[in-house]
Amino acid sequence: MPEAFVLQDNTVFDLASFLKNLPNLPGVYRMLDAAGQVLYVGKAVNLKRRVSSYFQKSDLSPRIALMVKQVASIDTTVTRSEAEALILENNFIKALSPKYNILFRDDKSYPYLMLSGHTFPQMAYYRGSLKKPNQYFGPYPNGYAVRDSIQILQKVFRLRTCEDSVFEHRTRACLLYQIRRCSGPCVGHISEADYQDSVRAAATFLSGKTDELTTTLHHKMQQAADALQFEAAAKFRDQIQALGLVQSQQFVDSQHSQQHDIDILALAGEGDTVCIHWVSIRGGRHVGDKSFFPDTRHRLAEKLNSYGKAFVAQHYLGKTKPDVIISNFRLPESLQIALNQEHGRQIQFVHKTSGQRKVWLNMAERNAQLAIHQKQQQHGSQQARVQALAEVLQLNADELNRIECFDISHTQGEATVASCVVYEQQAMQPGQYRRYNITTAKAGDDYAAMREVLTRRYGKLAEDNNSDGKWPDLVLIDGGKGQVHMAQDVWQELGIHIPIVGIAKGPERKAGLEELIIPHLNSVTQLPPHHPALHLLQTVRDESHRFAISGHRHKRGKTRVTSSLNDIPGIGAKRRQALLTRFGGLRGIIAASVDDLAQAEGISRTLAEKIYDVLHH
Repeated sequence: MPEAFVLQDNTVFDLASFLKNLPNLPGVYRMLDAAGQVLYVGKAVNLKRRVSSYFQKSDLSPRIALMVKQVASIDTTVTRSEAEALILENNFIKALSPKYNILFRDDKSYPYLMLSGHTFPQMAYYRGSLKKPNQYFGPYPNGYAVRDSIQILQKVFRLRTCEDSVFEHRTRACLLYQIRRCSGPCVGHISEADYQDSVRAAATFLSGKTDELTTTLHHKMQQAADALQFEAAAKFRDQIQALGLVQSQQFVDSQHSQQHDIDILALAGEGDTVCIHWVSIRGGRHVGDKSFFPDTRHRLAEKLNSYGKAFVAQHYLGKTKPDVIISNFRLPESLQIALNQEHGRQIQFVHKTSGQRKVWLNMAERNAQLAIHQKQQQHGSQQARVQALAEVLQLNADELNRIECFDISHTQGEATVASCVVYEQQAMQPGQYRRYNITTAKAGDDYAAMREVLTRRYGKLAEDNNSDGKWPDLVLIDGGKGQVHMAQDVWQELGIHIPIVGIAKGPERKAGLEELIIPHLNSVTQLPPHHPALHLLQTVRDESHRFAISGHRHKRGKTRVTSSLNDIPGIGAKRRQALLTRFGGLRGIIAASVDDLAQAEGISRTLAEKIYDVLHH
């Protein structure tokens, strides 16, 4: 795989640095292609170990190997446990329907704890469609978690677990009643009202309202003690102690947020880096999250909250809004009013929160901080690469800020295109990329094509030194000694003195075996495959190559379609467009039979035969 990818939002994804800096924590990862489409969702006990394994193994299945070839970036979400990772993985698979996830599981995949709708409700393990009037809690990551919870809840609330056929025909209490795991509703050892109180208490606890339930139990314990009912007081005391043993609340799936669309925004800053981690909760499910990095060219000390305000304005004004926005920063009242007016109803803005929402916000803050550390470490990696390159070239690293790289692309001389990509401030700068249609060089003459593009790029700058154009600190040529000599000739003609480095493909054109041609040192050298300077040059070279090829293919396709179809008498703009629309391009037209061509709008049988003959002879 290439060292880095430039994505649609103009950011650069550095794979090697990303893998190196992944945390050894549980979570979920999403593999994305160059267009930002999710290819695969997976969960991991250890994100670093699991994600890295995809790019280290040679025995991947054909399906996964094909997927890995398409990966251009990876998103991760850290969770508190493997259990939460399991559930979040399921949520993402449902929401995103990734191409390479074979099993698209539905709600039946994960078990629930059920309180039935009977007069004396049964507490049971349940898997399947959710039905009223039963109450369901979960989903749980596996059956063991449900059964463990049932066992503990039996100790605390003593609810029945027996089937209806057993419950309705008991004449004396079972062993569970004898060992204080059931209150014996089957034979009248507890009233309907008291049993329903226990059911409500269990539901309150399973709903995450532990503070409310604990307060109630403390109150009841005190009342019983005041009335000298010590056995009852001891029962409430035992319940309070046992509550902490049941599963922790699930951050990633909440039955009690299904009526609202909720967004969580966690703002974090460290050094000169600011991150806002956004989490989307829809229908009670965590369906997406992403870290955003605002422009921090201004001093970070100038109120961190201002970045939060700017993000909310850009992210929500004029766009779809949730019902609830939970954030760890305050929003100005004027912005809240503007958002409410657009939304048409009152948005709930939450700044200070508790309970489950506090857990959500804490986890979002943790992911924001991890994203900052990841970005800072990647930035440090880029600094190290620039420093290493400066040492190899015997240049001052502080003066090696801007690198421009050139490549030539064509097919046997057809539709020749040159690319110029820019690496500046330790990042690729797609907004400054340029393509050049080669017009004067002879078809297939790469040296002349390189001369033309370098002359056009720097001749204009040399003529007008007062222009806004930027001079590079280093020019990288994707090619060998011939292309480098051509660049030297251009430099001599223009009277400029910029260091040049040629990067030529090594034996068998394998990555890591490239030769570096360095004219100002009068040397040709080969760096070790893992040398940071080589990684930097490969990243810039690969991006230049990609940009040149994409431009060439577009030009070639356009030229071929126009020339081939325009040579056929009777094919005008309207019929040409009808053919392209029906068959999806020239390749589809070439693959079509005469009968297929005759089906296109405005194409007769005779004309279809002419088209077929021209394209196949």
